[in-house]
Amino acid sequence: MRTLRTDRCVLEPLTEAHAAAMFEVLSDPAIYEFEGVPPPSVDALAAGYRRKESRVSPDGRQQWLNWVVRRPDGALAGYVQATVLETGASYVGYEFASRHWRQGIGRASVHAMMDELATAYGVHLFVAVLKSANVRSRGLLQSLGFVPGTAADAKTYGAEEDESVMVRRPPGPAEPPDGGLR
Repeated sequence: MRTLRTDRCVLEPLTEAHAAAMFEVLSDPAIYEFEGVPPPSVDALAAGYRRKESRVSPDGRQQWLNWVVRRPDGALAGYVQATVLETGASYVGYEFASRHWRQGIGRASVHAMMDELATAYGVHLFVAVLKSANVRSRGLLQSLGFVPGTAADAKTYGAEEDESVMVRRPPGPAEPPDGGLR
């Protein structure tokens, strides 16, 4: 895994050493409006990060790629993650502290991750599963070229009744490498 750089942030491969700083980021209650709960402790977060450092699922069939997102001032803003499947599809996910919303950091970091996944890992389909009520996340994904998935996509990628699936293919040869995103 490589460190990725954009004009808005740097994506560092996640390690156990990030746990204390990320605990503060992930303790923001606004993050959990639609799902999830904050980590119970720095130690619990560190243990989870230690397991993720292998970069592969326990059965070896998936690649688990996680980056922390660091702002130019050095502060951690959140993380992006990918689960690369054997089919060449990848789930994408992200979480950012609310004080970093609407600054272009999420868009820049997810875009950089998708570029890396397409070029270095051969990903040809990006999949996001989100709570249907999460319009903020839907807007971010739409700005990155994601479109609503089909009913078959929802079944294939395990969407629950209150969730939506959005999908995006990497740019084709006639499209600029950044997907026209500026």
